[in-house]
Formats: sequence, structure tokens, C-alpha cells
Amino acid sequence: MGRITDCFENLRKDKGKALIPFITAGDPVPESTVPLLHALVKGGADIIELGVPFSDPMADGPVIQRSSERALKHGTSLSDVLGMVAEFRKDNTYTPVILMGYLNPVEIMGYQTFAKRAHSAGVDGVLLVDLPPEEADALQSELKHFDLNQIFLLSPTTSDERLARICSKASGFLYYVSLKGVTGSNRLDVADVAEKIAHIRSKTDLPVGVGFGIKDPATAKQVAGFSDAVIIGSALVERINQLARQPEKLTQEVTDFLSGLRSAMDTA
Repeated sequence: MGRITDCFENLRKDKGKALIPFITAGDPVPESTVPLLHALVKGGADIIELGVPFSDPMADGPVIQRSSERALKHGTSLSDVLGMVAEFRKDNTYTPVILMGYLNPVEIMGYQTFAKRAHSAGVDGVLLVDLPPEEADALQSELKHFDLNQIFLLSPTTSDERLARICSKASGFLYYVSLKGVTGSNRLDVADVAEKIAHIRSKTDLPVGVGFGIKDPATAKQVAGFSDAVIIGSALVERINQLARQPEKLTQEVTDFLSGLRSAMDTA
């Protein structure tokens, strides 16, 4: 069934919710990424989203944009990211890893080559922000061949027709963007998001994770009360940036930050 499906099924048995942190590979420096991945697991991450740096991350707010810029300054490529996952897998064979990013680097590598190398590295899923389901068939056939999940985004403006189309193609889980705007946005209306998640669940059996606007233990706890997963990106990436000049504190601070979210979620 794969690590992502197993993760959600095990959590469901224990009435738990997945904590899914996002970091950008290569930020603040490439050699920090694998230690950070292990720090996230130590802090309570159930699944990890690993961002592939891209020069034009149109769906991302300034915090994650700057993290891509920092990673690209060090020359971090898609091949490097796959190498980081492979290194992580030497000590962790159970935590699902999802690559999140944009289509261009995958197209340059080639769909078949990418899918094969991602599978060999230990990647479990792919979320490409700028690849709509209507245009995903060619890549999806390669991903399926190598047992890789393809995760799609849903938004507050997704129609029922489009929701059905996305659900028919998605696997692993669905990522609900809780706000209109880019990553790092504010003004999370928890009641409205809860209503939208209930509607999505009436249309699919796939787990639904919520991201955008989750910044602290309080909001993580609220969202865990009605979703299958809490996804946190900008608030974590900003902390990594703040600690870039204190590398000796980086992994422990990240573990502590995530532990606070985990503890709050477990009381939801």
C-alpha cells in the first residue's frame, strides 16, 4: 500500500492526526537538509514535505520564496534533492517523504527518469503546484509505474466538478489550501475551513490535510480537530532562516518547535 497509506491507516486506528512539516531542500545550506529531516521526525513529524527549490515559486509567499533563493545560491538541484532523500533513507525507512515543487525541473529531467530516480531514492509522493489534473496523465502514468503517489491541491474556490476530477486522480491524500493567496498568508477562518473539509470528505475517502495559515500550536490544534493532517510550512521555514547563523542550535530548535505542535495536536 505504501508508506503514506500505511501512515494514515495507523493514525486512524489510534485516532491520531498527521503532522506534515515542509522545509526547502538546501536551505539554509545543503548539508543541513538531512539532519533537519531527522530533526523533524524526532519532533513528531508523520510525513515530510521536502521542497524542491525553484526560481519562480509562484504559489509561495516571501518566506518560502527566499528559502528557494538561498538553496539555489548553493546550486541545489532536483538531483541533489533526490540524493538527500536517499541519504535520509539510510537511517529512516518508515517516514513518508513527498517532494513538493514545480513542474519545470521534472520536465527537464524527464518524467520516466524522474519517477525511477525518485522511487530509488525513497520518495513516496509528488505534489507539483503548477500541474493541474487535466494535464497530469503523462507524468501520472510514470509515477504509478513506480508506486509513487500524486497529491493535488484543493482550494476554497474548487468546484464540485473539479473536486470530483481531482479525487479521481489523486492518491495518498488531498492537500486543502485553507486560504486564498500564497503560503504564509494570515486570517485563517477555522470554522469556514472545517465546513469545507466536511464537504470534501463527503466526496472522497482520501485523507485530507490542511495547509496555509497554520503558524502555532493553537491553530494546529484547531485544525487537527477536523482534518486528517496539519501541514505547516512558512512558520517553520522562517525559524530555520532565523537560526541559519546558529547552526549548532538549528536541529534542536526545529525539533522543539515541532514537538510543541505535536503536543497540541494530540490534545485535539
